[in-house]
Amino acid sequence: MPKLSPPALLCLLGVLALACVVGFMTLGANGHWDFVLSFRSGKLAAMLLVAYCVAVSSVLFQTITHNRILTPSIMGFDALYTLIQAVAIFWFGMNMGGQLGVTGKFVLEVCVMTVFACLLFQWIFSGAAHSLHLLLLVGIVFGLLFRSLSGLMIRMIDPNEFLFLQDKMFASFNSIRTNLLLASTVMVAGVSVIGWRLRRAYDVLSLGREVAVNLGVHYRKTLWLTLLLIAVMVSVSTALVGPVTFFGLLVSNLAYMIMQTDKHKFTVPAAVLLGIVALVGGQTVLEHGLGLNTTVSVVIEFAGGLMFIALIVRKGQR
Repeated sequence: MPKLSPPALLCLLGVLALACVVGFMTLGANGHWDFVLSFRSGKLAAMLLVAYCVAVSSVLFQTITHNRILTPSIMGFDALYTLIQAVAIFWFGMNMGGQLGVTGKFVLEVCVMTVFACLLFQWIFSGAAHSLHLLLLVGIVFGLLFRSLSGLMIRMIDPNEFLFLQDKMFASFNSIRTNLLLASTVMVAGVSVIGWRLRRAYDVLSLGREVAVNLGVHYRKTLWLTLLLIAVMVSVSTALVGPVTFFGLLVSNLAYMIMQTDKHKFTVPAAVLLGIVALVGGQTVLEHGLGLNTTVSVVIEFAGGLMFIALIVRKGQR
């Protein structure tokens, strides 16, 4: 059987992703199209946006770290999101959305996580330490710190507020505020312009700092613009649906395996399409195929965790 070229593989993934979208929007409609389309379209838009943000940010983060095991979520983003939610409920209570406004709360979460990401990335990339073990240690330490602070906040809040907070600790596509999709899309589209303008530099950047500088890439400027793009995308996706720790690791490494190339013009679209298949297709199978009410993020996190362990073991055996 002849080996398919990367463009042909992208076309197949595109057809599969489109089939998942059509299936999600039409299965089980039973003729009630007005209600079904209005109800499912918001959930579909959120899943498409999250798939795009997580896939693009994960591939670009692995490019600048030169390591396919690391993703932004592994570096403590999920624990930070939980801490922000715990502190917000501790200070404002369950009516914090009413005091800050839904959009104001969302923008605050995105800004806080973006500032943290920039500070963390500055500390990591300003030094000479780029070893896998140090970067993993940094992620673990920050994750433990934020989880410990979250645990302290949880013990100090009301039990009813804890139940409200518990829903925020897991990614959910069933209770998305569609009025946040417009603001999220605008933010993501704004930083995507940065990635589009730098698209030709990423293949060179993946070869290493010395090679990139010798080939004329403005390394420091490209690095910081990419980090800003990653920070905003991860912050938006996390604040919109909640933490998805291993989702980016899963889709990015599957993209590398399927495409069999490091060229970003193939790996980035492949990762996005795989993310759509995983989220939309997985949710369709769970809801309409198996009749389950659970969220697909649980299954994805389990599969991503297994891949993370497999990559760590394979890395250690080399």
